[in-house]
Amino acid sequence: MELIAIRHTSVDVPAGVCYGQTDVPLRDTFEAEAALTRERLQACLADGVQPDASYTSPRSRCTQLAAYCGYPDALREKRILEINFGRWEMLPFDQIDDPRLQEWYDNYLHVAATEGESFDMQYRRVSEFLDELQEKRYRRVVMFAHGGVLICAQIYAGILRPEEAFSGLTPYGGVVRLQLTPPAESPTTR
Repeated sequence: MELIAIRHTSVDVPAGVCYGQTDVPLRDTFEAEAALTRERLQACLADGVQPDASYTSPRSRCTQLAAYCGYPDALREKRILEINFGRWEMLPFDQIDDPRLQEWYDNYLHVAATEGESFDMQYRRVSEFLDELQEKRYRRVVMFAHGGVLICAQIYAGILRPEEAFSGLTPYGGVVRLQLTPPAESPTTR
């Protein structure tokens, strides 16, 4: 199955703020950014094969882009939400007064944010969703989601290893084409 994964456009949040699953606004450059993203997506569909399905994170930064790109009815899917940073949401990283923060920096794959998730937890929910898509035997799916979700999808597809995950962060408005075959086990739990 081909997955065309699209990251939302840039958000109107100060640099260094931990926003994860919070529904944050888009920058006032949305329309210009979204137009470029739509062009990238149309180039992926130039072969004429239309997607069998379209999905979006329920956060407005993804649903707005899905609508702009021609998918206003994309199915809302909670499993493709960004990582849940729990108590750290909407705090500047340098102002988080939590001893677990250093543990998370040292081992983000397995350490969860306080009252939130670890990367491994996010990977499991995203890979469960991708497994279900493949069971439906779709040829092509379009997905509007978040940077962490696109990283999970690239790990699932064997493009990235968990240890190099954040070196593969797709830029805002970026489009990634993946051929998916399910891995035998979660690469973050080996």
